[in-house]
Order: sequence, then structure tokens, then C-alpha cells
Amino acid sequence: MQYFIYRITERPIRILEKLEQHEKYGAALARVKQLRAELPEDSTKIVRMIHAETELHAEDLLNQIRDPAPELGDD
Repeated sequence: MQYFIYRITERPIRILEKLEQHEKYGAALARVKQLRAELPEDSTKIVRMIHAETELHAEDLLNQIRDPAPELGDD
């Protein structure tokens, strides 16, 4: 499985732009941190890394709507 790096634009519509892919987690993580640091502070774009079998699988995972994480004290 590969580590895919995407730049995501949320507005006006969600656009996924594949930037890179890496085989090793450490290299992918370092690159994501570098790309995030290069984004302007007022940017509406985000950089995400996803672990997936294929590019199609990565994009499917990135487009899935996830429930928010439970807050402390939620039962």
C-alpha cells in the first residue's frame, strides 16, 4: 500500500489534487509537513496524507463523510 498526498480545496466544490505518492511513511510525513508549512496562512486549501491501495481507493476514502469524534464526556 502507498501513502498518497493530496491538496484539497473545499470551496466552491471539493477538489482533490494528487501531489505525490510514497512507499515509506516517514518520507510521506516529512513531505506533508513541508507542504503544509508552505501554504499561506489564509489559504482555504489543506494537505492530507492517506494510506491506500490505489489512487482511486485514496480518493474514495478522502471523499467519505466521517462522523465527528466524540467529545470528552459524551456517552
